[in-house]
Amino acid sequence: MSIFQIKKTIIFLSVVFSIFIMIITYAAAQPIFDTSVEQHERLHVDKNEAAANAIPSDFPFVTKGKLTIAVAPTEPPLTFYAQDARTPVGSEVDFASAFAESLGLELDLIPITWIDWSLGLTSRKYDAVLANVGVTEARKKKYDFSTYRQGLHGFYVKKDSPIQSIKEPKDLAGLRVIVGAGTNQERILLHWDEEIKKAGLAPIVLQYFDDSATSLMAMQSGRADVVVQPNAQLIYISLRDDNLRGVGTLSAGWPDRSDVSVVSRKDSGLAQPLTIAINAMIQDGSYQKILDRWHLSDEALEKSETNPPGLPEE
Repeated sequence: MSIFQIKKTIIFLSVVFSIFIMIITYAAAQPIFDTSVEQHERLHVDKNEAAANAIPSDFPFVTKGKLTIAVAPTEPPLTFYAQDARTPVGSEVDFASAFAESLGLELDLIPITWIDWSLGLTSRKYDAVLANVGVTEARKKKYDFSTYRQGLHGFYVKKDSPIQSIKEPKDLAGLRVIVGAGTNQERILLHWDEEIKKAGLAPIVLQYFDDSATSLMAMQSGRADVVVQPNAQLIYISLRDDNLRGVGTLSAGWPDRSDVSVVSRKDSGLAQPLTIAINAMIQDGSYQKILDRWHLSDEALEKSETNPPGLPEE
C-alpha cells in the first residue's frame, strides 16, 4: 500500500470515527422525555358519547365548554415544565387532555402546588385534579375518585447489584435500604421489618438522607443496597442516570391497594363520566399508549373504578 493510500485510509477512518462520536453525542444529548411546548407526539382521542352524556346537565363547570383540571408540576414523567419553563407537560397532562377530549370539552390546565389541590377543588377553582392523588377513605368523605393508574413504589438497585428481585419482606432481610422519613414507604418498610424480625432474619437497615442527590451518591458508592421511592420518580432517575435498575414494585396501599385517581368534588356527578371515559380508553388501547410514552406501563390498571376502597383511616 502506497503512502498516499495509507493517508487516504487514515483520513477515511478519522471521518468515520468523527461521525460515530457525533452520533453518540447527539443521542446522549437528547432529552429522555419530550420537553417541547408543542407536544406533537401527544395522543388525541375522539369524543366518547356515553361519557359525555353521563355528565349532569346542570354540572357547574368553572368555564362553560371547558374541563378545568389542576396539575402539580414537579419532575418527569408525571407533570413538569416544558422548555419554556411555564407550560406543564407529562403523563398527567396527556391524560388530562385525553379526558377532556373524551368528554367533548376543551382543556383548561391550571398549574398548582400539590398541597393546594384540595382547597382549590373545594372552592371550585377547577373541576378536577390530576396530581398523583391516591385514594384514601378519609379523602372519599369529601371527594370522588376515578382511578387511572396504580399507585406504586419502586425498589431500585445499582445496575451491577447481585439483587435480582424484591417481592416480599424476607427479600430485604439484612439489606441497607434508603427511604424518606415520614413517608408512606417508610411506614410499609417498618411493618416489613417487624415481619422479618419475627421470622428470625436479619433486620432491615433503614437509611435516611436529606436530599435525593445524597441518597443517589450513597447508592453508587456502595453505602446502600436499595432505594425505595415512588416508582415514577425512580423510572425517571434510572433513565436519566443509567446506573439504576428496578427489581420490584410495591402497592402504595400495602397490604391493600391505593390507586391514583382523577379527583372531583363529592357527589358533583363528574366522577362517573370520567370513569366511563377511562375504561373506554383502556379498551381501545389509547390508555396504554399514553403510559408507554412516559415509561409508566408497569402502572397500568385493568379497569377504572369510581370510589374504590382506599387507604384506611388511621
